Amino acid sequence: MRDEERLKEKLRAIEALFAGATTDGEKVAAGLAQERIAARLEVVRNDVPVEWQFSLTPWSRKLFIALARRYELTPYRYKRQRRTTLVVRASERFLQETFIPQFDRMVDTLFEHLDAVTERVVAEVVHTDMSEAVVKDEPLQLEVFATKNEGSSR
Repeated sequence: MRDEERLKEKLRAIEALFAGATTDGEKVAAGLAQERIAARLEVVRNDVPVEWQFSLTPWSRKLFIALARRYELTPYRYKRQRRTTLVVRASERFLQETFIPQFDRMVDTLFEHLDAVTERVVAEVVHTDMSEAVVKDEPLQLEVFATKNEGSSR
């Protein structure tokens, strides 16, 4: 798991810092950081992977797949699921603390960009007035009375 490897690298760097620390303050800070990272590494290692399902737009789907693969997750879907549905297996902590917040920030940025491009292209090609549609009150409902035509000559 990529998160675990990153934690190991940080742990090695802190150990090197600790070995090269010259003051008591540097040694204490390095030791505390080492303990925090070792504890997090143990938690990540012991987390049970869970299956999470996501419903995505075509654009966010592409971003999701790329981000999942960046973290060495395998995005998949089951037969008969829509193409916009994706599933990943990972620890809940990793998904909640790292993956989903990062994905949310990236997808917000992507949609801001797509919105700006859409507005520019539509204004240049179709019509320059990109203001919102007028909002009107709903029309009044007419009351319809059914009358019986008694004594019809037909």
